[in-house]
Amino acid sequence: MPDKPRMTMNLRLIAPATEDPISLNEARLHVRLIVDPADTSAHPDDSLIKSLIAAAGQRAEHLTGRALMTQTWELALDRFAPVIELDKSPVQSIGSVKYLDGNGALQTLDPSAYVLDDFSEPGRLLPATGRSWPATLGQINAVRIQFTAGYENAAEVPQAIRQWMLLLIGTLYENRESVIVGASIQELPHIDGLLDRYKVWR
Repeated sequence: MPDKPRMTMNLRLIAPATEDPISLNEARLHVRLIVDPADTSAHPDDSLIKSLIAAAGQRAEHLTGRALMTQTWELALDRFAPVIELDKSPVQSIGSVKYLDGNGALQTLDPSAYVLDDFSEPGRLLPATGRSWPATLGQINAVRIQFTAGYENAAEVPQAIRQWMLLLIGTLYENRESVIVGASIQELPHIDGLLDRYKVWR
């Protein structure tokens, strides 16, 4: 018997995070630009440091499969699966579940029809007890699920992830070229191991 065609799943960022897990002053302190945490005066390298914070956050999210700060995503599926994995952790809430019915009309599923498992990682969406997913139109991306993921504030982001980000920020700040001529670089051992506990395995 031929294998059942694999269901396509597409994930799209709808609303990015509006804050970072590492503040500008935290990064400044780490790269030794300031010694007083209360010093908020502008520094010529502030724009660079902000870009490094963003880059470190994006890299941490890629390596762990997590959303670090609150952000909204849309998952598109060709059809409903018995159990739908939401590929960003931690999941905070479901915004909407929409689908094209057999006539091609866009429908919004009532929240009472499904249950969010936000304990598992990745989070899972399942039909409520005694319910089943509706039939959909046989076309690509017939199901659209919007959900919010990430930690609600920087203090909730695991300290190991924040420390890993600071180490990467410091490295990129000190080494601004991809190749350093005449320098010998020794990597700190097991730095990526800081992220191991927080990787979301699928």
